[in-house]
Amino acid sequence: MSHPAIPIARTALLICDLQNDFLHPDGAYGRAGQTAPEIAAVPATVRPLAGLIRERGGFIVSTHFTLVPGKGGEPMISPHLRELRPFLKKGDFLPGAWGHALVDELQPADLTVEKVAYSAFYMTRLEWVLRKAGIERLLVSGIVTNGGVASTVRDAHVRDFSVTVLSDACAAFSPSVHQTAIDALKPVCRVATVAEMLKELSA
Repeated sequence: MSHPAIPIARTALLICDLQNDFLHPDGAYGRAGQTAPEIAAVPATVRPLAGLIRERGGFIVSTHFTLVPGKGGEPMISPHLRELRPFLKKGDFLPGAWGHALVDELQPADLTVEKVAYSAFYMTRLEWVLRKAGIERLLVSGIVTNGGVASTVRDAHVRDFSVTVLSDACAAFSPSVHQTAIDALKPVCRVATVAEMLKELSA
């Protein structure tokens, strides 16, 4: 795919769901033993690029998976998610709580968006915020590659954003699932490494 030059002021590093409840040992997934070394490594991998983008005047945009509290504070959990992750409970991924926040290593974000499903565009203000900020290009990092990342990238593509997936700054619960998802995204976006983007944006 061809990618016309877009200034860094109209570029955002889109960080998908790198939240304490997913990544920190004391978070919801950590307490349940639901992790993978590749997932744990993502924040450190993408951190240098986040620093460069901040330095050059680009945006850091963070999406936050959210369990909306209902009556009595009990989280509203989709049936498929409850089946997959029965350990999720009251207080997990709660808006404003520590677990819901972006990991310290990548703080602060310029823009944050709550999401309730795989795609960060589904029933959220993400597109409105990106358009208002004048953002045209998204460099996508986060978890999981075959879930929130893939769904968000495809939705960004149909909205005519220029999208690059950072292949080494995304992860899934297994390397093979990650690679399959990356390969499947190649028709709708550019795929690059963090090192390649650092070189490109530093030129």
